[in-house]
Amino acid sequence: MFDSIKELVETATKSGKPLSELIIDAEVKSSGVSREEVWEKMKRNLNTMRQAVTKGETGEGVHSPTGLTGGEAIKIREYRKKHQTLSGDAMMGAVQAAVATNEVNAALGVICATPTAGSSGTLPGVIESLQNRLDLDEEALIRFLFTAGGFGLIIANHAGIAGATGGCQAEVGSASGMGAAAAVEAAGGTPQQSAEALSIAISNLLGLVCDPIAGLVEVPCVKRNAIGTANALVSADMALAGCVSKIPADECIMALDKVGKQLPSSLRETGIGGLAGTPTGQAIKAKIFGEDA
Repeated sequence: MFDSIKELVETATKSGKPLSELIIDAEVKSSGVSREEVWEKMKRNLNTMRQAVTKGETGEGVHSPTGLTGGEAIKIREYRKKHQTLSGDAMMGAVQAAVATNEVNAALGVICATPTAGSSGTLPGVIESLQNRLDLDEEALIRFLFTAGGFGLIIANHAGIAGATGGCQAEVGSASGMGAAAAVEAAGGTPQQSAEALSIAISNLLGLVCDPIAGLVEVPCVKRNAIGTANALVSADMALAGCVSKIPADECIMALDKVGKQLPSSLRETGIGGLAGTPTGQAIKAKIFGEDA
């Protein structure tokens, strides 16, 4: 696999191959399985995402066992039907898909961790937008996932993707960067523009803490995926418009790693600080787990 965003972009630029094709080739080589098997596995991931979105936004939606989350994808669905949305229907459609996916996760349903369960709604949200806005076929959506995965692997290898080690910037921040980079390719942008989109997206969420109420992947996780999706789409648009990040992608990933290590443990998925440490956050924890928890 590729060791840096710079290496990936330079290889794509020199070879004239799409980023997605380079990632597919690298996966075939590293896994030792056929291209067809690699493709089918990613297709299953796409279908899993689609099924989660459908489940979360159909009927009355889904609700978690704790009652902390659920049904808000349905509220967004109904809001879109009855009102003129402030951020635009396409954006809110993407947000709906993101929220639906994370509500399914909180309700113990099946999702595709991209790159984690807590950030599983961001890429489906971006996919929803791209499919509707660009009328992408299944092949294009599968390629989107390969590109996202390729960028995500580089992030994972150099900064990590776990909230417990790097805060929510490592989860939703990474997912948002992955989605932004892949969205650029899907829209016909250059490999360098994909790198710029990733840089912008990560920069926007740098320092985001992981502070789940009662230590559960529900609040504020679900809504942060909505923001991750919106950030990915805005970052991709900026890159496609020709905007650039003054800090190169690989250095943004380096900063992600350093900031994550500098975060106190109370802000790294322990459910102690941030929103989890507020009086209401602590009251919710006591209600779920008891006063002595």
